[in-house]
Amino acid sequence: MTVTVNPVESTGAPTQSPGRHRRGRPWHLAGLALALAATVVLVGLPPAGPTPAEQPDRLRTVAEVWPDAQINDLPANLPDGPAYSPMLFLDSTTSVGTSPSPDGTMLRLVLRSGDTVRELRRLPLAATPQFGGFTTNGAALAWSESVADADGQGRTELWTAQWDAPEPRRLTADTGDVVFFNSQYDMVINDGNLYWVAVAPDPEPATELRSVPLTGGEVTVRTDPGAWALSAWPKMVSAGSGETGPIRVRDLVERRYVDVPAGPTELVTCGPSWCRVLVLAADGPGRIDLMRPDGTDRRRVGDGTVTASTIDVAVLDRFEVLSLSAEPSGFSNSQLIVYDLQLDEALVVAEGVGMVLCRGGMLWWSVGDNETISWQQLDLRTLLD
Repeated sequence: MTVTVNPVESTGAPTQSPGRHRRGRPWHLAGLALALAATVVLVGLPPAGPTPAEQPDRLRTVAEVWPDAQINDLPANLPDGPAYSPMLFLDSTTSVGTSPSPDGTMLRLVLRSGDTVRELRRLPLAATPQFGGFTTNGAALAWSESVADADGQGRTELWTAQWDAPEPRRLTADTGDVVFFNSQYDMVINDGNLYWVAVAPDPEPATELRSVPLTGGEVTVRTDPGAWALSAWPKMVSAGSGETGPIRVRDLVERRYVDVPAGPTELVTCGPSWCRVLVLAADGPGRIDLMRPDGTDRRRVGDGTVTASTIDVAVLDRFEVLSLSAEPSGFSNSQLIVYDLQLDEALVVAEGVGMVLCRGGMLWWSVGDNETISWQQLDLRTLLD
């Protein structure tokens, strides 16, 4: 079974892709819900806390700070007609995404560069297909495929495509009870191996770190107590938010932990170098802080009017991606903001934004309504000084 957390910008509960029923172990879903809540819910602000940096009445835009920054438009449809949803950008003009077939019977996974489209896979829409877990090392792409069988059970497989190979190939169907968080680290490639996490079948909460060679072969499984998520290699982070146990950042190579300090009114989500802290209280506005895993360098990056747009914290160790929602008036009604930790300043990226995604330093978002949706993209790596 694959458990997947919805994109952060859709504030729904975790969703579960087709798969076998897991009984008696609700801990991991609870941890996922709390981790998601730590990025999308803002309530109350205690009187104590770090003072935010002085901000001007009007936020500057990315274009004002970096005049050479390019926001690229992506056509909403493939050349053969159906709508296209980008899932991973390889560069500013090349992406991997999904699109229905023109006859509406299949969901296609395609590699798109301008008007050139290469179909990688297709799955019947009747089987409720899901593509996810996208990751690349530059030479190869890896992803997951989940479908529902006729009897209501499901299966998940991991696939890979080499850019210089004619056809994709299946790596394994031995995925375990795989869990995805809608993070860029759901699957990680390191030293020729593909890694992911799954819920262990142990009666106590435990996580399997699974891997398979990109060339194919047997799956290796390592089981550790607790709920964990992958981060930038070789880091793993606690999959809860503090209410289900201590928050830790773990180094798999050095075999050490960092215990993250968190108060009783704080929900914490960590990446490899920064942690996002959602401060809670009974009433009043809320705030989002960022801090190092050891609690140092803490700063306020948002008040109760903003939400985090991605599950990943401090993209490129510099940019926290935020959204400011306007009054409901359509499908795309948010202001997209990045908080630059180096400048210590919030900057406007775009207005009238709907869905927001970020992978590998590439930030993209939807604009328009359900019938006229299109995409825009910004390479945050071009903003690094």
